[in-house]
Amino acid sequence: MDTRIIDIREDDICQRSPELLATLLKDHTMSRKKGMDWNIFWATSDYEHLGEGFGYADQIMPENITGKYGKVVQPRTCKDRRTQVSRSRDKAEVFTPSWICNAQNNLIDNTWFGRKGVFNTENDDHTWTVNTDRITFPEGKTWKDYVRDTRLEITCGEAPYLASRYDTVTGEFIPIERRIGLLDRKLRVVSENCDSTTDWLEAAQEAYKSTYGYEWQGDSLLIARETLLYTFIEYYRLKFGKDPLDRSIKSIAYIISWNLWQMDGLRCVVPDSCGHPTVGVDIFGNTEEVARPCEGCRTGGVHKHNGTYCLIRDWKNKKSKDKQIETFVKSLL
Repeated sequence: MDTRIIDIREDDICQRSPELLATLLKDHTMSRKKGMDWNIFWATSDYEHLGEGFGYADQIMPENITGKYGKVVQPRTCKDRRTQVSRSRDKAEVFTPSWICNAQNNLIDNTWFGRKGVFNTENDDHTWTVNTDRITFPEGKTWKDYVRDTRLEITCGEAPYLASRYDTVTGEFIPIERRIGLLDRKLRVVSENCDSTTDWLEAAQEAYKSTYGYEWQGDSLLIARETLLYTFIEYYRLKFGKDPLDRSIKSIAYIISWNLWQMDGLRCVVPDSCGHPTVGVDIFGNTEEVARPCEGCRTGGVHKHNGTYCLIRDWKNKKSKDKQIETFVKSLL
């Protein structure tokens, strides 16, 4: 496993543009609520031993993940075994090998295209044979319809179903020509149908605007956002033999920062934002703060939580919608 390839370094992103890293860290829901720039938070205790700024509820700041902390955030395959086991036990963090992601993504495309083997054919040894022919589309559907069709990875972790830069279980880097993610497939279609940089960039933005994912833990979410950003750069480079301009990279990063967001998927709110803290008295007469569940948590009513409902960007109307996220997610499940 070559960690230099799969582990995207925040120092490299910051060197390209501090503004770019700031965009990848932004939490739009909390920024709107607070009336100021606000970042995604760690939502894990794995980094508390590093001191101030690394607590469960602390925002992930650029200084926490660059410089002497430049190797703090790493993909799961780069973490030590003890941390992997702990995260699986405490947060049910389980990553799926690429061959399973491919098989399940193929089922989606089998339905959409009305035929099998559109992008690849699965083999008995957990590999796949890529279809190198230009993708053709069924009657009544176009390549633009495919690019704009909505895709969502729930509890996305490092987003292996969306962008397959590497196998999240083995750490093996996957060449672009063999990638199997839902976004990878869209970008392949874009490259096959757009020859000018202007057309390609416009179609790529459509692909990103229709690709979504949410995750609880902030470090995994950051990795997912970085993975989608570098996927954009790599596909552009393969198509045109050079990197996209900085303004194009920043535009994609902004879309990613909206479409991959931090959320408690069961409640559709910012993680740990529900509850009614009250002061109670224990059997010894001592006062203590007791967290009581809100009505939504108590009854299971998704519309009745008192937590912070996540915002989602309505790209068609150029607006963000508050308290519509639960309806959006359920419509895709």
